[in-house]
Amino acid sequence: MTYDLVLRGGRVIDPSQQLDMIADVAFEGGKVVKLAPRLDLAGCADVRDVSGSLVVPGLIDLHTHVYWGGTSIGIDGEEFARRSGVTTAVDTGSAGPGNFAGFRKHVIDRSHIRILAYLHVSFAGIFAYSRTVMVGESEEMRLMAPADAVRVADENRDVIIGIKVRVGKYSSGTSGLHPLNIALQVADETGLPLMAHIDDPPPSYEEVLDRLRPGDVLTHAFRPFPNAPTTRQGKVKQAVLDARGRGVLFDIGHGKGSFAFSIARAMLAHGFKPDTISSDIHSLCIDGPVFDQLTTLSKFLCLGMSLPDVIAASTVNAASALRRLELGTLRAGSAGDATVLALREGRFDYVDVTGEHLTGDKRLTCEGIVVGGRWWHPR
Repeated sequence: MTYDLVLRGGRVIDPSQQLDMIADVAFEGGKVVKLAPRLDLAGCADVRDVSGSLVVPGLIDLHTHVYWGGTSIGIDGEEFARRSGVTTAVDTGSAGPGNFAGFRKHVIDRSHIRILAYLHVSFAGIFAYSRTVMVGESEEMRLMAPADAVRVADENRDVIIGIKVRVGKYSSGTSGLHPLNIALQVADETGLPLMAHIDDPPPSYEEVLDRLRPGDVLTHAFRPFPNAPTTRQGKVKQAVLDARGRGVLFDIGHGKGSFAFSIARAMLAHGFKPDTISSDIHSLCIDGPVFDQLTTLSKFLCLGMSLPDVIAASTVNAASALRRLELGTLRAGSAGDATVLALREGRFDYVDVTGEHLTGDKRLTCEGIVVGGRWWHPR
């Protein structure tokens, strides 16, 4: 059999299949077609020797802001993907129903990487977030647009995978939980999952969790005090355990102010691993403390999570949260996406949103990615 592309001799880690082995991965017609210890390469159009590297399913970043030029926080998704090894960037509420058409036409449809979106319930999404202007879009209830959000979500089911809302002191202000309640109505009407942002109280971490349904995502889940998931004594709050028990998903969403090493250590010490690890990359954190998705994943490696668990949190777990099971796997017939990584050892400096530094001994870097069965290398 001939193939369009074969990645030869890499260490394949695919948590969706419980695989960790040296193998070849073959792509044909934009899909993964075969994974085996040794493939016959006769007639193969493109063979890439990746021996010594990791080959994993195409990485999914569940929380990004890639409406470049359309919002103040948007970054260039393709440049970010090249650095991060990301083949699917999930934009989380940059656009709402009032400006989603522009996001789709000018960014999503033109992108070489896959861009999916949580549609914001606020009419214009996150429209005023910069170093000089900071207006919480959920604070103005007149901007809540549930009927428009349902219509736009139904018209764009191929790329809209959920509904987004932001609540907290800086995003919903005196509106409290009302935007969340409206967003939940939209999610119920469309049959889509919800992603809820939380920042400082009000509302409290517990109040937000109490309203989330199985399959909904709480992002910024390992944020520092106030509204941390742990008690003062460093124990996981009972509301967090109860929410996970009923199927609520916990996403990192590192961002500019939403991830602390101290909280992560406490959560991991109690066996509470994040369901998904995401960057929340945007214009105010791309130059630090986030930088990219691989830096975010590397932080969890250095905090003690195993390599397969870290990979799962940006592949199969993220695909499950998206309800797109053709992603995040190297099974035959799945989307033809893969990421080639190097796992480097040394001394690497990492920083969280509180300013704490961590000297780690591991760092993941991107060697190249496969998108739709074709090699797409970093510049």
